[in-house]
Amino acid sequence: MLDSLEVSRPLSDIPRAWSNACTERRFRVEAPATLTALVVVLAVMTRFLAWVERRPGVILPDAVLALIPPRDVTWITFGLIYAGLVTVVIVLLPHPRRLVLAAQAYVVMILLRMAVMSVTPLEAPPGMIPLQDPLVQLFGSGEPFTKDLFFSGHTSTMFLLALVAPGKVSRGFFLVCTAAVAICVLSQHVHYTVDVLVAPLFAFASYVIASKASQGLGSLLR
Repeated sequence: MLDSLEVSRPLSDIPRAWSNACTERRFRVEAPATLTALVVVLAVMTRFLAWVERRPGVILPDAVLALIPPRDVTWITFGLIYAGLVTVVIVLLPHPRRLVLAAQAYVVMILLRMAVMSVTPLEAPPGMIPLQDPLVQLFGSGEPFTKDLFFSGHTSTMFLLALVAPGKVSRGFFLVCTAAVAICVLSQHVHYTVDVLVAPLFAFASYVIASKASQGLGSLLR
C-alpha cells in the first residue's frame, strides 16, 4: 500500500516522476494493463446496467427518504463529481504510481458493484428524479439508468478519490465532496439510504484489494 503520509508534489515534478516510474518494470507492466482493464470493465458495465434495467426488482422501505421531498440537484451533483475528477487528475499527475493504483481500485470497485447488483435486484426509490449526466445529455440521447442502486457509484467514487489523494488538503476536499454527493443523491431519491451508507466501505475494500494485488505483482516482477 502506498505511504499514507505521502504529500502533494509541485506540477513541475511531473516529467521527473513519470521518468522515474517508467524505469521500473512493475510500472511498465501495470500501467498499460490497468488502462486496458479499465476500458474493458467500463464496456462490460454498460451492458450489465442495461440488463439490470430490464429485470424486475423490489422497493425497499426507507425511513430517511420518506422524510425528504425529492428535488432535482443534478447540476450540483455533477458539478461536484466533475470538479473532483479534474482535481484528482491534477493532484495525481506528479504521483504516477498512485494514479495507476487509483485506476486499479476503480476497476475493482466496478467489479464489486456488478457482483452485488447481480444479487440485489431493486426498483428505483419512490419519487426518484433520474440523475442525468449533463455531458451525456449534451452529446447523446441515452436514457439514464435508474436501477444501478446497491451500492452508490457516485458516493463510492468520491470516497475512493479521498483514499488515493496525496496530502491532507486534497483528502479533506474529497471527503467534503463525498458527503455533499451523498446528500445530493439522497435528496434526489436516486439511491436508497443503505446504498449511500455502504458505499465508502466498498470503496475502501476496493482500495485494499487493489493495493494488495499490486504488491503481489510487484513481488513477482522483482
